Amino acid sequence: MNKTVNVLSVSGGKDSAAMWIYATKELGVEVLPVFADTGHEHQLTYEYLNYLEQQLGPIKRVKADFTKRIAKRRQYVQEHWPEKLVSSGMSESNAREVVQRALAVLHPTGIPFLDLCLWKGRFPSTKARFCTQFLKVEVIQEQVYEPLLIEGCDIISWQGVRAEESLARANLPEREDGEGFSVYRPLISWTAEEVFEMHRRHRIEPNPLYKLGMGRVGCMPCINCNKGELFEIARRFPKEIARVAEWEQLVGMAAKRGAATFFFSPDGAGSWSNIHGVVEWSKTTHGGRQLDLVKAIEFEDVPACSSAYGLCE
Repeated sequence: MNKTVNVLSVSGGKDSAAMWIYATKELGVEVLPVFADTGHEHQLTYEYLNYLEQQLGPIKRVKADFTKRIAKRRQYVQEHWPEKLVSSGMSESNAREVVQRALAVLHPTGIPFLDLCLWKGRFPSTKARFCTQFLKVEVIQEQVYEPLLIEGCDIISWQGVRAEESLARANLPEREDGEGFSVYRPLISWTAEEVFEMHRRHRIEPNPLYKLGMGRVGCMPCINCNKGELFEIARRFPKEIARVAEWEQLVGMAAKRGAATFFFSPDGAGSWSNIHGVVEWSKTTHGGRQLDLVKAIEFEDVPACSSAYGLCE
């Protein structure tokens, strides 16, 4: 009989932590927690993962390596961009400048999210959300699932998704059984309150970012970040905004058009050129047409604790 391995994807967020607590503390199931490091998480999340290890056990950390892909892109830029740029109407001298600019930054940094964007020459977006596939799904498949399958293990992939999060997740079944590989979503019918109650019942703190205005925990910021979340990130963690601004410059240099922005304009008009413009928009009202004076004051007057889940009471 093949050994069954319960692989539990851990992000540092409330749902995956609650799932781990539930499996270990209440079901008594032995699990293999796996964290796919994007290099784009907040430092508090990394510290929280260390805290979870102290409370629940070791985490297997994996991360994507884009060294070979970036090398292939360098080769493609050298061999094909000059002709393509000139044929599009660019002068040979300008084409050479564009190529040299791209080659100057097309080197692996060791930061998976940034390296992915350098390789692609753009940032992921809500319409082209390739980040999850390359930074999490693919790397866990290659570094965790495939070695276990080669060993002859049966895998149960535990996923901490909940139906109330989105329509797509609401349609997911609790279990999907397959030959050698199955999926289990134990939290699919849970509410956010039940998730935090699991933490409280076993005296394990949730990620501290939930008490600092964050509605979600993961990439900082996420490409799906909404206006309110970006406002909180910008006023509490300006270093994260500055980091993304630096990444915009680097990825822009690797892009054929010479520019790359982390967010698209909400009005579709491209009314800003970088993340700092989007931060200013997060302070506005009436569809971005007017500065919200209350928000302008709140931006400077940051409360010690604020939570969308009532964790400050």
